[in-house]
Amino acid sequence: MSPGTETANASSRVPVEAVVVAAGSSRRMGGRDKLASDLAGRSVLRWSVEALAAAGVARIVIVTATARIPEIAAAAWLPDSVVAVVAGGERRQESVAAGIAALAEPAAPEPEAGPRPGAPEALDPVILVHDAARPLVSPALVRAVAEATARHGAAIPVLRVTETLKWLEGELIGATVDRADVVAAQTPQGLRRSLLERAYAQYPPDGPKTWTDEASLLEACRIPVHAIEGEATNLKVTVAPDLERARAFLDGGLVPGRPVTATAAAGRIGLGTDSHPFGPGEPLALGGLRIEGAPRLSGHSDGDVVLHAVADALLGAAGLGDLGRLFPADARTPAGIDSRVLLDTVAGKVRAAGWSVANVDLTIVAARPRLGGLLSAMGEVVAASLGVDATLVNVKASTGNLTGSDGAGRSISATAIAWLVPSGGVEKQQ
Repeated sequence: MSPGTETANASSRVPVEAVVVAAGSSRRMGGRDKLASDLAGRSVLRWSVEALAAAGVARIVIVTATARIPEIAAAAWLPDSVVAVVAGGERRQESVAAGIAALAEPAAPEPEAGPRPGAPEALDPVILVHDAARPLVSPALVRAVAEATARHGAAIPVLRVTETLKWLEGELIGATVDRADVVAAQTPQGLRRSLLERAYAQYPPDGPKTWTDEASLLEACRIPVHAIEGEATNLKVTVAPDLERARAFLDGGLVPGRPVTATAAAGRIGLGTDSHPFGPGEPLALGGLRIEGAPRLSGHSDGDVVLHAVADALLGAAGLGDLGRLFPADARTPAGIDSRVLLDTVAGKVRAAGWSVANVDLTIVAARPRLGGLLSAMGEVVAASLGVDATLVNVKASTGNLTGSDGAGRSISATAIAWLVPSGGVEKQQ
């Protein structure tokens, strides 16, 4: 067993794709959906998918129960590398085959993105199969499995067994098992598509044989499977106590490549800023209000810098990008769109990602118009969009001390700080 330190050169020329198996019934969790269970502010499924994306996997397919497809496919947190969410089968091997079939669908080629279409590497990618119930796999281990698979054709991570193993005969000990060469298999398990097709030709996924993992299928076909060192923290969430173990690993900073999350309950903070010059026409849109007699701010939308700053602060805290990516200033976003619509959309995405707003603090810098009597109403508009009490939104204003563009009355700027906390339960898998 090698430690999985093959050079990256072997896999850099080969596309890496993945199937995340998330179609289990969670029977041993007492009726609780283990993949939707909260783990430091993210679902178990989300942790697993994001580890693959962080490792640079180009295309990911999630295989799940038919009833869960719509909510998972619409999840705000899904990485761009997720290309499909499809229905699984009765057995694990049938679910994997469904994911493999979805990966076989052609993808639009990107310039300078790997081998040219039709090249041998493009036709025989590395495919990783990962159990969604293993949320703590590190991106480094994912890359190591991919590299070993590119080099050897098939590879899996394993751990040496340290406990003494026994054969049981009914309720009695029958014998002690020699553990010298016994290992426990983990995922992701990697294999070249050509080897999988060869195995499927001999043992179709819907055939009578049942395989507990991809390695056992390849073993039956006498296809060599390379072993690399796994990770002790790469546990499989099967029963409720496994979730507590996973939380302890994260809180203790024991998971390679993952941050310490003991302070996750304290939430996350985001900063948003925006500034627009005055333009022709009126009224002024600011803080969700329409101020008659004041010139409007120029911009592709209605120019409401206050709501834009709040939206960017929320997106930043939730790790969901920025407002410009969500609503580009081109034909994809209606000209003059009401910024209240933008903020409502952002607030929905933040909630869907499992976050609640704990506090928003806003500062507006404007020499004109006078805003003192409007700040409370602005806070109420923002709070209504976010679905929180108005006491959680604080709005302040400054004239800018007559300096700069804002102080000279040529523009208005706003800065927002948003504090988000986990929703307190399981995040909605959308």
